[in-house]
Amino acid sequence: MANRIKESNITPGAVTSDKIAPGTVSASNISPGTITGAKIAPATVEGSNIAPATITAPNIGPAAITAPLMGPAAVGASNIAPGAITTTQISPTAGIVSGQIAPGTIANDRLANTGITINGTTIALGASGTIVAGTDWQTVKTNSDSPITASAGEGYFLNTTSGAITINLPSSPSQGDEVTIVDYAGNFGTNNVTVGRGGSNIDGIATDITLNVNRLNVRFVYMDSTQGWRAIFDDATENYGAKYIAATGGTITTSGNYKIHTFTGDGCFVVSCGGNPGGSNTVDYLVVAGGGSGGVATGSDNGGGGGAGGFRSNFPSCDSGLPVSATTYPVTVGGGGGGVTYTPSPCEARRGNNGSNSIFSTITSTGGGGGGGGPGGVPACVASGKPGGSGGGAATYSGTPGTVGSGNTPPVSPPQGNPGGIGKSDNATYRVGGGGGGSSTAGTGAAGPTAGPGGNGTPNSITGSSVTYAGGGGGGGHPTGCRTGGTGGPGGGGAGAGPSGSVAGTANTGGGGGAGGWNDSTSSSGGKGIVIIRYKFQ
Repeated sequence: MANRIKESNITPGAVTSDKIAPGTVSASNISPGTITGAKIAPATVEGSNIAPATITAPNIGPAAITAPLMGPAAVGASNIAPGAITTTQISPTAGIVSGQIAPGTIANDRLANTGITINGTTIALGASGTIVAGTDWQTVKTNSDSPITASAGEGYFLNTTSGAITINLPSSPSQGDEVTIVDYAGNFGTNNVTVGRGGSNIDGIATDITLNVNRLNVRFVYMDSTQGWRAIFDDATENYGAKYIAATGGTITTSGNYKIHTFTGDGCFVVSCGGNPGGSNTVDYLVVAGGGSGGVATGSDNGGGGGAGGFRSNFPSCDSGLPVSATTYPVTVGGGGGGVTYTPSPCEARRGNNGSNSIFSTITSTGGGGGGGGPGGVPACVASGKPGGSGGGAATYSGTPGTVGSGNTPPVSPPQGNPGGIGKSDNATYRVGGGGGGSSTAGTGAAGPTAGPGGNGTPNSITGSSVTYAGGGGGGGHPTGCRTGGTGGPGGGGAGAGPSGSVAGTANTGGGGGAGGWNDSTSSSGGKGIVIIRYKFQ
């Protein structure tokens, strides 16, 4: 114990800074726990009185060092052994205040928390940086910046005044990531914005979407790999998942996941929801025009059969279908051409009448052409069939056949019909008419004393069952012997007269009407057309 000062030998408050020579007190001179706050006069201990690394934790009693006992900036880092001061050495009520700590003394690695994190970005204490709180709004983008690759947490003012813009959502999103899009100039309705899904779903569907509403403000939030991105609007709410066409009009039936609207007369197809690619946004259609009527006979020159109404359909096919939107589509169903009755004058009236057009959206099918009439010595042009969706069959003129009516007039692709058939005569025992054209084949020319049959129609299963439409009308024959009228083509075509009277085209098939035969003073009407629309509804 020689040369050591015991706590019992020191009167409280006796040791002051003037009693301690600089560097005199070292760790070896102090018994563990000897120096307590009660033995030190206020502001007595200065850094100059303490040898480097002298103060260690065992030499300091718990809570011994209080602020009043230390002069300002008294203890420097060089005076304290590493790890010496712990929370038990500092008085909880009269501890060390900032004035007792020399600037730069406490290093960052001596703190329990070394940084601050905001919005996923960490800044070390004492460091500087920029942290964006909320949406990081970008400069205005135009179509010249398209395509744009979005980043999580960013907002985009998109100006589509000069053209459409494509913006792709982040390709590797994390749950809670957000991207905000704002219609800068209110032109999304004119020039749309395509939002690329970036490899993730949007509302559970693997498809890109289109923003087409003016003044739209939409925020996309990433949920998970199943739902992907969800659109949350500030000024509107929209679901970009699968949406299906919803419509009214005509007679509605269902076949599996499809609805079928059948129009047998004029009406409107009213679309209340245009759907989207994830559900449905196109329709299948069948548009058949009215069939033409047959020509009437005069004397021994028999009429040609009426041509079928134009047939147009995209079902079944590999096409993407006919796009529709939420609007009203007028539907026109063409009527069949009316039958004709023999009249001496004008002779043109002996030719059959054309059917009327059927129309849906951008699709127009042309009415079938009327059949040629028996001229009875008048100009040969009367014996010619009329052009149309399918052309009318030709009659004969004093044993010379007239010209067949052309089909697919006006021309469309694929063709909506075919030409009629030619009449035939031996100018002695028979003069019979050709059949009207059908949607699948041309009208057949007369063979010997038998009039020509109408051309074949086309089967279609747009309703869920196969039905054949647009057959041509049969040519007119002779009521006696073997000079029979031509049969109507499959698809509603009417038979020509001989030995029985002519037959009208079947209603709502667009079939051509049968022609009049020798001494048969009338021909028959073409069949009315039809319009059928089909779409996926669930």
